[in-house]
Amino acid sequence: MPRGDKSKYTDKQKRQAEHIAGGYEDRGVPENEAERRAWATVNKESGGGKKSGSGRGKAANPEPSRKGGKVGGAAAATRTAAERSESAKKAAATRKRNAS
Repeated sequence: MPRGDKSKYTDKQKRQAEHIAGGYEDRGVPENEAERRAWATVNKESGGGKKSGSGRGKAANPEPSRKGGKVGGAAAATRTAAERSESAKKAAATRKRNAS
């Protein structure tokens, strides 16, 4: 099986990777990078593709998917209200400048 072959993954894992990649693309991550990150997340959660043999099932670890939201919120929480307001004003000015 060549590297990058996804035939050993379950349909559910493929759907999860597609959904995760879509989320990254919505946030502006390039398509190939989004796909790489998505499969890394699926591998981290489930331990890779499906394995044959009795008794080899393992519970999925949803922590890698939850981690992103925690990391993103922590940075904003440490900033003061004045800093957040200044940043919002700057962003609004940039959007206005780019619109015209």
